Amino acid sequence: MVEIQNWLQSVQMNLNLTRGDTARPSDNSVYMIQAYYPPKANVLKYFSSLDPRDVPARFARVTIHHGGAEEPMIRDYLVGPLPVTRATEMTHLTEIYHNKTLPYNARGYDALDWNLPEINTKIAAPLMDAYKELLGGLPNDTIVAGGAGPFGFDGSFRRFWLNWQRDTPGFWLHPLNLWQYVDVSGTDPSKWDQLKIVYNHQVFDTAESFMDAFRNGTLKRVPPVTKQEEDLSWSTRERIGALRDLDNLPGPRSVSFAGLRFRIDHDLQYVSWMGWGLYLGFDRDMGLNLWDIRFRGERIIYELKPQEALAQYTGNDPYKSSTALLDSYFGMGQSVRDLLPGYDCPDEAIYLPATTFSATGMMTRKRAICIFEQDSGRPISRHLGFERSEFGAVKGYQLVIRSIATVGKPFFKFEYIFHIDGTIEVRVSASGYLLSGFWDDEQGAYGSKIWNTTLGSLHDHAINFKVDLDVGGTQNSLLKTSLSQEVTTQPWFGDDWGEEVIQQKITREYIDNEDEALLRFPTNFQGGYTIVNTDEINKWGIPRGYAIHPGYSPVYNTIVGSKRLLKNANWARYNLAVSRRKDTEPSSSSMWNFNLPGAPPVDFHNFFDGENITQQDLVTWINVGMHHLPASEDVPNTRTNTAASSFFLTPFNYFDYDVSIESTNAILLQPPKKPGDPFSYNDYNVRPAHCVPQPPAAFEYYPEQVYDLDGKPAPPSTVEEMRKASELYLRIKFEL
Repeated sequence: MVEIQNWLQSVQMNLNLTRGDTARPSDNSVYMIQAYYPPKANVLKYFSSLDPRDVPARFARVTIHHGGAEEPMIRDYLVGPLPVTRATEMTHLTEIYHNKTLPYNARGYDALDWNLPEINTKIAAPLMDAYKELLGGLPNDTIVAGGAGPFGFDGSFRRFWLNWQRDTPGFWLHPLNLWQYVDVSGTDPSKWDQLKIVYNHQVFDTAESFMDAFRNGTLKRVPPVTKQEEDLSWSTRERIGALRDLDNLPGPRSVSFAGLRFRIDHDLQYVSWMGWGLYLGFDRDMGLNLWDIRFRGERIIYELKPQEALAQYTGNDPYKSSTALLDSYFGMGQSVRDLLPGYDCPDEAIYLPATTFSATGMMTRKRAICIFEQDSGRPISRHLGFERSEFGAVKGYQLVIRSIATVGKPFFKFEYIFHIDGTIEVRVSASGYLLSGFWDDEQGAYGSKIWNTTLGSLHDHAINFKVDLDVGGTQNSLLKTSLSQEVTTQPWFGDDWGEEVIQQKITREYIDNEDEALLRFPTNFQGGYTIVNTDEINKWGIPRGYAIHPGYSPVYNTIVGSKRLLKNANWARYNLAVSRRKDTEPSSSSMWNFNLPGAPPVDFHNFFDGENITQQDLVTWINVGMHHLPASEDVPNTRTNTAASSFFLTPFNYFDYDVSIESTNAILLQPPKKPGDPFSYNDYNVRPAHCVPQPPAAFEYYPEQVYDLDGKPAPPSTVEEMRKASELYLRIKFEL
């Protein structure tokens, strides 16, 4: 990354770049550098030959904010081949976008914007007396503001609502009854201004009119802080309540007494376990992703990658009613921090690092990803029987690959869970603080009261995944299976039960056109969808396939037609969709979609243009999510057990039998020959190991390592600097 940065800043490039750590909105600066994945055909050619001459050329995607241009704009570029040589070039990256121009008002988030003196002069200073009297009253009279997004519609403006909160642990749960609508369009901060102020349901078009009402007594004020409300400790994570019986003892932990059963090639980022093999990737936009997933030597999935995370709020205030977030803009991968050993992952988990680039430097997390094997505590298959060799069980071991991102406030746990039968579970769980609102009697339809003046705001989450299944090769079809009711008669009826029987039947049909492949799961889940290869059949003459099974909370976004999500998240309208795979359609979204809902660079619906999808290279786009109706139990934080959603990819006639029966971590029982004798059994000589394990390492947790733009270690960050980097635009601090 440093090499690319230096090459871009060289005189011969003539880009007139300012270092990102000192750039102002009117400067040209490098915003982002990350890997750009090569065309699939090139990768498959190399995997087939393993000839070093076929290794795909390496390229980087580079984003430059051209704030100093005559007409300011954003541009994405392809830089390569890498490493940098005389052959390295920079070309404008347009083929992955439906709009060739990225307007400057949709530019990437930059914390430096919020440190400009103009922000204080235009927004805070004119209202300081009102802040102190209306929002003060506590021993700690520091307040913080957070911005609602998107910041624009089509690039013609950059505006947002600011919501104020008390600066205290868990400040997300301490909103105040004041909102300001701010215009930060263009590159000249001296022209930035506030356009509206809302206080206690009263709207003011200028700071002057608000301050006049404040001074002349016509402002309808919120009641002052009560003595009870001065104690803000209720939003911390300090333990409270009575000690539970035996909770003073440590709980069970998982130990691989015979040694770990998975392998990791750290140089190649390759993981293998029980017939599975895959490569790991990581990027700034969405974090952890998986490539070339094989089972028993056959490629099942070429690419498994999160695409976008949506959160749409509701409320009776300017902030919540205008918030519709797309988190790739802020960087789901960039928001990953080190995992907590023993808490986020088991003690014996293996950790892998990840590095991302930002406008101000690079950040490396030593524990960005964890990998571990777990005993599910239940068999994957089992039967009780009394004939020979029909009684037994196979242990349900799983391999888990996990990463956690905290984007501002919510925590998203991404998990890929591999089973010994060839099934993959993709699961996302959420926790962290709610994005709350100010409670009054007009808020009941939009959430739940969770404290005296705090509303837990109703919202939807939807997260989209790209799943490039290659079932028996790249040529696949989409099979729809439906279950319905029929009334049938047969010659053997007519007995005591009558002449008719009502029963289920199966209807199978192939969807052969993209336009018909924008899908929702059937009512009552009566049926489903499978990616099959009609040219590859199993022993029984059935096309081999992988079925898409809904798991926890298979939802899609509730709201359709909102201007703030008009076209930029069309994928969220469905449970899943299937399209022809194209290198020019690498993602269902882009980081620029967030601020351009009316003119998104990637419009998902444009992928569906009537093409045939019979025996083609297909991509399945699958959503997970939740409708989050907050309750008092979301305080202090939402719980991952119920705030979870998942889907399964499972063999469906792919094999001739259940291949988990191959496992020797199993038991087969035979009935006794003599009544009263015990059952005999075969455990395949896989006996429990019982050596004394090493004690877990002492817990320690350090901040992530930050490097400057020259690649040199930066001084350790202060707590305030770490908060700014983590909480992003949701925390702009002011002292009263």
